Amino acid sequence: MTGAHVAWMKIGGFLKTTLSDWDGRVSCLIFLAGCNFSCPYCHNPEIANGVCDGEDERIILEYIEENSDFLEGVVVSGGEPTLDRDLYKLLREIKRTGLLIKLDTNGSSPEVLDDVIGARLVDYVAMDIKAPLYSERYRAATGGYGDVETIRKSIRTVMDSGVGYEFRTTVYPGVLSPDDVTDIARSVSGAELFCIQQFRPKVTLDPGAGKVKPYSVKELRAMHDAAKPYVKRVSVRGI
Repeated sequence: MTGAHVAWMKIGGFLKTTLSDWDGRVSCLIFLAGCNFSCPYCHNPEIANGVCDGEDERIILEYIEENSDFLEGVVVSGGEPTLDRDLYKLLREIKRTGLLIKLDTNGSSPEVLDDVIGARLVDYVAMDIKAPLYSERYRAATGGYGDVETIRKSIRTVMDSGVGYEFRTTVYPGVLSPDDVTDIARSVSGAELFCIQQFRPKVTLDPGAGKVKPYSVKELRAMHDAAKPYVKRVSVRGI
């Protein structure tokens, strides 16, 4: 890589090839460690807790450059990537390869989102919405984060950005009802894409969440149909 070394990146993991993290694109996936949420159903608990796996960002960037003819994009996820002070450097280094970038975020840093979008460092944003936009509901879903006005600001930033985007909600029965999912869809009324994601109980931040039975396929499809009037497209993932 010809650019300067990206120092102090908190790499939580790296997946060289993925077909499932950016619909329609062959991508690689970089996890940045650390998160300001503690969602009980989180399926990357070690990464969320800030555990780094020892990956060297220089080697990752070299791999991306060497495979830029094969890869169609790079997904930067977490944890919560907008918390990393070197996110901008990482995105600039990836952009030098000519590849498209998808950023996964929980929406807690609207200023960072606005900056990286304005600098044309991302091409697609996937923002998680954890619960209906009421402080007490958000605190329950995230293990304590209740600043829903910041989440609303990020929603507006993403919808007004001019880049591709989606909003996503993992339907964890321990926190969300089917009516809650409809409420969330209503809160992003007019959005291009709203993704309803199945809860995966195999590995969870809260061990108790792993004992919760996921919603059935029939129930997920009903959520899909209830959300359709509010957004342009609804997708159900993980079934």
